[in-house]
Amino acid sequence: MPPSYSPHFLPFSSQFLTHTIKPSLFSPTMKDRPPSSYGAVYVPPHHRLISSPNNQDATKNSSAPGIHSKLRDHQNTPILNAKGTASPPSLPHLQQQQRQQQQGTYNNNNGSKNSNNQNAQYNSAYCLGISENVSDRQLELSLQSGSFDEANIEEWKRKLAMLLHDDGKQEFVSREKKDRRDFEQIAALASRMGLYSHLYSKVAVFSKLPLPNYRFDLDDKRPQREVSLNFGLLKRVNAYLGEYLSKKSRNKESFSDNCFSRSSSNSSIVTEEGLFEQPEPLASGTAVMEKILLRRSSLLRDQQQAWQESLEGREMLEFRQSLPAYKEKDTILTAILQNQVVIISGETGCGKTTQIPQFILESEIDSARGAFCSIICTQPRRISAISVSERVASERGEKLGESVGYKVRLEGIKGRDTRLLFCTTGILLRRLLVDRNLKGVTHVIVDEIHERGMNEDFLLIVLKDLLPRRPELKLILMSATLDAELFSSYFDGAPLIHIPGFTYPVRTHFLENILEMTGYRLTPSNQIDDYGQERMWKMSKQAPRKRKSQIVSSVEDALRAADFKDFSPQIQESLSCWNPDCIGFNLIEYLLSYICENERPGAVLVFMTGWDDISSLKDKLQAHPVLGDPSRVLLLTCHGSMASSEQKLIFEEPEDGVRKIVLTTNIAETSITINDVVFVLDCGKAKETSYDALNNTPCLLPSWVSKVSTQQRRGRAGRVQPGECYHLYPRCVYDAFTEYQLPEILRTPLQSLCLQIKSLKLGSISEFLSRALQSPKLLAVQNAIEYLKVIGALDENENLTVLGRYLTMLPVEPKLGKMLILGAILNCLDPVLTIVAGLSVRDPFLTPLDKKDLAETAKLQFSHDHSDHLALVRAYEGWKEAEKDLAGYDYCWKNFLSAQSMKAIDSLREEFLSLLKDTGLIDGYATSCNDWSYDQHLIRAIICYGLYPGICSVVHNEKSFSLKTMEDGPVLLYSNSVNARESRIPYPWLVFNEKIKVNSVFLRDSTAVSDSVLLLFGGSISRGDVLLNPQIVLHLHHELISAIRLLVSEDQCDGRFVFGRPDLKPSNMPVVPPQRSLISRTESGPGGDNSKSQLQTLVTRAGYAAPIYKTSQLENNQFQATVEFNGMQIIGQPCNNKKSAEKDAAAEALQWLMSGTRTGHEYINYMSMFLKKSKRDN
Repeated sequence: MPPSYSPHFLPFSSQFLTHTIKPSLFSPTMKDRPPSSYGAVYVPPHHRLISSPNNQDATKNSSAPGIHSKLRDHQNTPILNAKGTASPPSLPHLQQQQRQQQQGTYNNNNGSKNSNNQNAQYNSAYCLGISENVSDRQLELSLQSGSFDEANIEEWKRKLAMLLHDDGKQEFVSREKKDRRDFEQIAALASRMGLYSHLYSKVAVFSKLPLPNYRFDLDDKRPQREVSLNFGLLKRVNAYLGEYLSKKSRNKESFSDNCFSRSSSNSSIVTEEGLFEQPEPLASGTAVMEKILLRRSSLLRDQQQAWQESLEGREMLEFRQSLPAYKEKDTILTAILQNQVVIISGETGCGKTTQIPQFILESEIDSARGAFCSIICTQPRRISAISVSERVASERGEKLGESVGYKVRLEGIKGRDTRLLFCTTGILLRRLLVDRNLKGVTHVIVDEIHERGMNEDFLLIVLKDLLPRRPELKLILMSATLDAELFSSYFDGAPLIHIPGFTYPVRTHFLENILEMTGYRLTPSNQIDDYGQERMWKMSKQAPRKRKSQIVSSVEDALRAADFKDFSPQIQESLSCWNPDCIGFNLIEYLLSYICENERPGAVLVFMTGWDDISSLKDKLQAHPVLGDPSRVLLLTCHGSMASSEQKLIFEEPEDGVRKIVLTTNIAETSITINDVVFVLDCGKAKETSYDALNNTPCLLPSWVSKVSTQQRRGRAGRVQPGECYHLYPRCVYDAFTEYQLPEILRTPLQSLCLQIKSLKLGSISEFLSRALQSPKLLAVQNAIEYLKVIGALDENENLTVLGRYLTMLPVEPKLGKMLILGAILNCLDPVLTIVAGLSVRDPFLTPLDKKDLAETAKLQFSHDHSDHLALVRAYEGWKEAEKDLAGYDYCWKNFLSAQSMKAIDSLREEFLSLLKDTGLIDGYATSCNDWSYDQHLIRAIICYGLYPGICSVVHNEKSFSLKTMEDGPVLLYSNSVNARESRIPYPWLVFNEKIKVNSVFLRDSTAVSDSVLLLFGGSISRGDVLLNPQIVLHLHHELISAIRLLVSEDQCDGRFVFGRPDLKPSNMPVVPPQRSLISRTESGPGGDNSKSQLQTLVTRAGYAAPIYKTSQLENNQFQATVEFNGMQIIGQPCNNKKSAEKDAAAEALQWLMSGTRTGHEYINYMSMFLKKSKRDN
């Protein structure tokens, strides 16, 4: 086997191979906030919260501490070397100012709640102030139940008091066994004193700040990577790079003149084609244009009057006049005329969504200003925008695309005379990206504002800033249920108009009423929801557990206080064993059957939490003799990821004698009306993403809806006739619901939002978000900013980089945008388009309950290289080929693929391709962008570049492997991942698309990558031209790209994971140009002085053991030496004899220790004294 060789001992995170192969164009760096005292590495947010007590001393001298850190504080820095240690980054040291900001964050937010760790105990302080007034007697009473003796109480009171009063110290760490044993008592004491505590395996930590669930720096079993590269491979890579650098130096001027203009595009971002056609500008002196607009206005008025005078128009007007909103028409129009902002709340059925936009449009047309007005009405969901626009056009006697149109992602209908446009909120935000003043827009209507989506809250901040610049712009906020006072005060006392609703009476049945009415009995066994074998973990979650779920704990007090004495003992017994964690598939099936057999005709709307519940319940109902009979029941589903054409099916009425049942999520709560719905079944829950900022982990869990949402669901049954609503939970639980749902901006990661803020040039991110209706936590904002810096979208001053500016042009998550950009640059675009589109839609791989084995077998044919993303590429390519023969549906049927998802992927690919052309990253033909689309190693590298820092280690044991991330510790793969079925993965790392905490932290959509891929593509780019200037023409850098492709394709992952090694920390010394060494690498100087003697002097004077040399003979008869000291091994270059090899290894160690700056007696003496002093101080 060829020998391993690495000529330098370099930090994993910085300037990979720059000393030997010097790729000045492509120099990746995994970095945190630059400039940073953490080294050029990604530091997890919870590590940024922690400051070393020695930090102030350590940062006073900028040159020496870096060398001492290499010998002494080897903290978690991955190393590239045949025998070096590669591990993730270290515990950082925050500056005092940043620490105070963090403390302010937690003081304001009263502490963040941690999600639970099975192996950890956690206690938090609910008051972060220093409780100096807490008496000894109070503290002793809180500890009486434990075995904690009085001496220990006094000792720990003293320790914790010292921590509280020491401004330079942030936490106290104990590894004592007795402290772990008595942790609960010590934690109680700490909590009373205003401190946080956490027990990590063998370490107890007490801190001034909240502590995360996992600390990489305190994990004795944290994996560290020894990276090994073949000498022959590095030699070939060096040859390529030498040729490249030589060519670059010879052609420097022509090189720089010709390296850009990849396409002829002017690189100006545009919105989607035909998105917003603004009125023609009224240029001064252009009377002709004004006459044209006046003529159009007159034509619009004539058309409107003709419709209103027609028989159909009079009938429609009569219907509209019956709506409560119409009775408030004059009041609404007067308020809009006299105020810039108007807030309208209207109860369900009042007609506000369809009528108020029409009132404004009709008023403008009647005033002969129809062609001058432009009304935009936003909806939170595409189905709402489409269905409402269709309804409004119908009420105006028009076809869509005349005066009324709509625009949602990937589709829209709009004409030259469209004056009223319904769109999703995201579409309007895209418009603002290129037109910050909304030129030509006269009215903006934001509907369903009570839902408090992140886009809606962001839009309100932007519009509030815009209003002073556009005094003629009118803003109307509408909602079915609105916290009107909150919005009115936000817009400086804007007037409020309330429209009473109109719904037919709806009889409400809670669980106790349902049980009494139907005679159904609840037992522990018949409440377990059947999700099938592939979702066994979801079923096991429903079993009684020692630790209560959030769903249970949030209502247990209400259940305990409930009084069911008015109900029979049988019902009381059923209610006593009711399981809040369950949806109630069996009860829903029983109720639907009861309705079909006993109730009057009418459609049934069933509110579920998510797609898993909908699909599993649908499978169950289809097996029922009545509910599964197509001649008696039409079973439909409605979900946000479905195509618009499929969503529209829910509005169609079934044949006579057939009852329609629609299984839906909260998408059907507002803005849409299914005319034949009479019955509603409400599970009372919705899938809601929450964000644990402290652990930087999103959690997707079912949660109880709000009272407002419940009222909306109930109202669906009474829109067109009297109805019935069945709530599958007791009334006491409903009484415990919150009034409103928590705004999305407070419970989701903010990366995309922060990028939008910078793209709109809205100033400081933190300052801008502080102006929101309800501001997110500062820690959540800082996490998002750190992430954008890590991926290279923001610089150290929080300004957009070149890469960041390109990312703002792509309407996808930043990580997916990075993939698209690099795919275009590296001529590997086609598969990357598929991957990004696939990650933007629902998983196309289906797993039917009754054909699970067949479905898994079908998926295996696409997945033979440990990558979910490459499996998706192959599945799409096969579908595309089948589509040429009109066999796409057959292909999907045979391979258990979703035809709907495949079509969505195909449409998104076209959209992304068009956007890349608009940005100038590719030319009009795009054929050259696929020259290397066959290179799977390069595709892996692009995936890694996009998904970093979503990285976990793969450590094998005897029968399987374990996964661990720096922020979460041990993690698991979702069962539908191709890697979850493997017993071994021949790669050391997995990059993943997202992590979600359910009961444990699960990783979705993973791809295995090699060491070289992670080293080269894992992080942002701190220097060079390739990614900082994405328009570069790569054929001018052929040798450089060849070197990269060679390295990522032939890395055999020969390294290994080690545990318990001292970690290496990158030097904090400033980088200076290398000076001529006073001592040769292999020859002795005056008096016999050489690199070996210099290294020994440096190390021994500092108090460490003398270096040890090990030399081996290579196959080419050369010698290579390894020098060992302080637990490190550094390898030198091959030499002709043993003595020279040892000297070269020593020179290599000196160069690494001193960052390649200088040697010499004076400097050696100085560094030895510093190291000795630092060792003594520590």
